[in-house]
Amino acid sequence: MALPIIVKWGGQEYSVTTLSEDDTVLDLKQFLKTLTGVLPERQKLLGLKVKGKPAENDVKLGALKLKPNTKIMMMGTREESLEDVLGPPPDNDDVVNDFDIEDEVVEVENREENLLKISRRVKEYKVEILNPPREGKKLLVLDVDYTLFAATNMKWIEAKMKELGVSTNANYKITFMLDSAAMITVHTPRRGLIDVKPLGVIWGKFSEFYSKKNTIMFDDIGRNFLMNPQNGLKIRPFMKAHLNRDKDKELLKLTQYLKEIAKLDDFLDLNHKYWERYLSKKQGQ
Repeated sequence: MALPIIVKWGGQEYSVTTLSEDDTVLDLKQFLKTLTGVLPERQKLLGLKVKGKPAENDVKLGALKLKPNTKIMMMGTREESLEDVLGPPPDNDDVVNDFDIEDEVVEVENREENLLKISRRVKEYKVEILNPPREGKKLLVLDVDYTLFAATNMKWIEAKMKELGVSTNANYKITFMLDSAAMITVHTPRRGLIDVKPLGVIWGKFSEFYSKKNTIMFDDIGRNFLMNPQNGLKIRPFMKAHLNRDKDKELLKLTQYLKEIAKLDDFLDLNHKYWERYLSKKQGQ
């Protein structure tokens, strides 16, 4: 059931109509980020309480007993200039504390509440097309943080992608870039709520071009694949770039793997965990 909420921030009111009672406070914050530009970690939502205490990110909106069109106030500041975000990346334990999705035996891929979240992202999330999808081409989805370069927030990433020429070079066929608003939160029994990157959002928006059969995703964090484990390839993180940028050859090796599997009609029989073994076998033939 939809739960409309009105959020007041910066002298304006924002209407939130796409969330339900099964969504969480974090889902609300991520949606507000798309409306206001304020990062979820910088948001403070006044009036959201459970048993007299401020609601944590994993609390479902239905537990807050909000009436339709309840007005709440948000406090928080967005970065107004790139200078605020161009500093060195903050210490981040996400990579160190990552877990292999095989260690977390939990069925989240087909859970109804997660599929509903993906459906809402497909409907509401706006994708800016940089280059049109090409008929017959496979889809490579690249994580940015610790895969292409060191991690910071989205404004810094957009600036860096322009600086590298990724979003402007005519020879690159980058179709789009997605931010955290395309992610969803899923619940796992052992680790609670976690953010994941559902490829279903892409498949839903571009169903005539992309599917499980022709999509591969590179990411250094295995839990991001929980909604699409068959399509994920976990790579070694590109950390401490200023020290090892001349030694990290992971993407160069993966280029050869991509060239090999591009010859296939579909990827459903591949186990990307063993990509190095697959590549060695093909190169030895």
